Amino acid sequence: MKCAYHPGYHLPLPIGHPFPISKYPLLKDRLLAEGVLTSADLLAPEALDLRHAALVHTADYLAKLQGAGLSAAEERKLGMPWSQALWTRARLAAGGTLLAARTAVHEGLAGNLAGGTHHAFPDHGEGFCVLNDVSIAACLLRSEGAVGRIAIIDLDVHQGNGTAAIFANVEEVFTFSMHAERNYPLVKMRSSLDVGLAGGTGDAEYLALLERCLPEVLERSRPDIAFYLAGVDVAGGDRYGKLALSEEGIRRRDRWVVQSVRDRGIPLVIVLAGGYAPSPARTAELHANVFREAVELERRTAFRLPLPSIP
Repeated sequence: MKCAYHPGYHLPLPIGHPFPISKYPLLKDRLLAEGVLTSADLLAPEALDLRHAALVHTADYLAKLQGAGLSAAEERKLGMPWSQALWTRARLAAGGTLLAARTAVHEGLAGNLAGGTHHAFPDHGEGFCVLNDVSIAACLLRSEGAVGRIAIIDLDVHQGNGTAAIFANVEEVFTFSMHAERNYPLVKMRSSLDVGLAGGTGDAEYLALLERCLPEVLERSRPDIAFYLAGVDVAGGDRYGKLALSEEGIRRRDRWVVQSVRDRGIPLVIVLAGGYAPSPARTAELHANVFREAVELERRTAFRLPLPSIP
């Protein structure tokens, strides 16, 4: 499995900042140490071209990011201090998702060890999201004629409000968001299919809903490619979560998504989205599971080994 990664995914943030920026190199190191990925599996992305960012984002917003900077109010909404380093990092992460998407078109499966910044709107960033990487990749693939129809499977604990708004009137892009209903963002956008969950929802209810909804999503969307935002902020005890999935429940979720998409022969792109466990190392460990599951399922399929059941 090929995955995009760049050392520039990490940058220093102010001491005490709640975003676990060190999860990116920690995740990469963990996957390499376990042999889930090899150094040959890592793809080095380039910073996203501004012309590609402009497929989704407004010229005024991009000009601010590129040079003028954000106002204090815009920084508060974003949740991060603007800097040239942050702008470069956002372009690298978005470039990683684009590289993974192009790889998946040809190889069937690829990932980005970052990405899933689904709260970014065309004219502003919010919720730690500067550029909407999945939306940019989806729009560019469609403009190039590489794909026609796209499914975005967003299982972060927070609704993908920016993505929903961007594709609100695009019939060929199906947005599915399954999230904690009483959580950020306060005002939800309308996805193609939204499933709002009560606080404290655990493994059994969550997995039963997903097992019912995901086949419907794939049948209705008939995608040429799917993007999976595998957020791990659904875990019990997550700082910003409000759900109660166990690690095993998250792993079963990831297995079900990867298996459901790949069994239908649909190319799949995996991106991280959110996760705010008690430590960056714990967050990285939870993120690693989707790549463990994806690599194992691809290996079993390649060698015609029986796939594990989904309880």
